[in-house]
Amino acid sequence: MKITAQEEYGMRCLLRLARSEGQTATLPEIAAAEGLSVPYVAKLMAVLRQAAILDSVRGRTGGYRLAKNAEDIGLGSLLLVLGEPLFDEGDYCQRHAGVALDGVCVNKGSCTLKTVWQTLEQWIRRTLDQVTLADLIQNEQQILSILREKLAYTALDESPNLISLTVLAS
Repeated sequence: MKITAQEEYGMRCLLRLARSEGQTATLPEIAAAEGLSVPYVAKLMAVLRQAAILDSVRGRTGGYRLAKNAEDIGLGSLLLVLGEPLFDEGDYCQRHAGVALDGVCVNKGSCTLKTVWQTLEQWIRRTLDQVTLADLIQNEQQILSILREKLAYTALDESPNLISLTVLAS
């Protein structure tokens, strides 16, 4: 799994706002604190504001602040706002059709890979959504503990949406 610069820096900016506990921060303040350019932070804030994760406040004491409680912002959904899905099924079959004269995938009807990628995408998003922005503002030792607890819970979750990997071995 690759984390893009936009995902990484967007997360860092959000963590800075989450730590400010409802106070606003300006673009120059966030940019300086994170070592980023003001135009780049403006781009990130626009994406997050458009997704209703941030509010912008006008005026002398204006700036940006979280639009929701940090406990209500899941990491999986947040990464999807800042980046792209790990697996985009929209054009998967067209992009990986092989040499097909009629434009239909040569593996239509017998493709197990698409199901694996869909299942992993769902599992990873659901797992990441167990971790919230509020969790991420803890110190390093606390976050390790939180992650172990939440990830263990998700790993034990038997969801009917997941395919069994033993099916693929048959």
